[in-house]
Amino acid sequence: MLQSETSKSESPAWVDRELDTLHENADKHEKVRAMFNAIARSYDLNNRVHSLWRDQAWRKRCVREARVKSGESVLDCACGTGDLTQAFARYSKAERIVGSDYTPNMLDIARHKREHLHDRIQSRVEYQQADAQQLPFEDESFDVVSIAFGIRNVQDPEMAMREFHRVLRPGGRLMILEFGQPSFPPMRWFNTFYCGTIMPRTATWIARDTSGAYKYLPRSVSSFKTRDEMHASYRHARFVELWSKPLTFGICNLYRGHKPA
Repeated sequence: MLQSETSKSESPAWVDRELDTLHENADKHEKVRAMFNAIARSYDLNNRVHSLWRDQAWRKRCVREARVKSGESVLDCACGTGDLTQAFARYSKAERIVGSDYTPNMLDIARHKREHLHDRIQSRVEYQQADAQQLPFEDESFDVVSIAFGIRNVQDPEMAMREFHRVLRPGGRLMILEFGQPSFPPMRWFNTFYCGTIMPRTATWIARDTSGAYKYLPRSVSSFKTRDEMHASYRHARFVELWSKPLTFGICNLYRGHKPA
């Protein structure tokens, strides 16, 4: 049985006074791991409910835009419970798909879900605990690196993107899915109210969470990089041929960049 690190502690991972400077918090990486350990069991349910069942479509679009060729290898960083990892196995011709995550409880669920896949899909998927900022893979090991709704949770996103560049082969693609702010005012107002007021309450109730996860998660979106800033991060990490696409009115954004051939 999974037991969260936070449940063993008397204090939550995040408290209100830390939320205004969460991306600058020196302990962000370990707080995020404790938080995800705490909510791992209910993570998939909350994703489905609070995205209105759009999250799987976003992942499927990410796989399609990665343009994986037969025999290529994929690394899915911050894979969580393995939804995007398994989407690459189902909807691409990748020969090998590695899901990596910093949180043990999330990986336990990902491995359990893999056991229920068809043998042909299951055999192409593997999981490994790893820090996105210090990947335990050799240079030029993968043709695609992906990270879905995880780059904002990394202590140093720029360091992680340099690692993604390092492990990609020339011509490889970095795919990032991340939440954003809709540009259409009525949708932006609704999304702000929904994510700031409704979702934290209902998600906390579903998860029976005491870690502060659903205070942190919406605040981490609203205070993270804009699309232009994400493009700049790609350029700073030496990616070229940058492309991005807002999905579902800009509630999330899909990014792609290439490592120069």
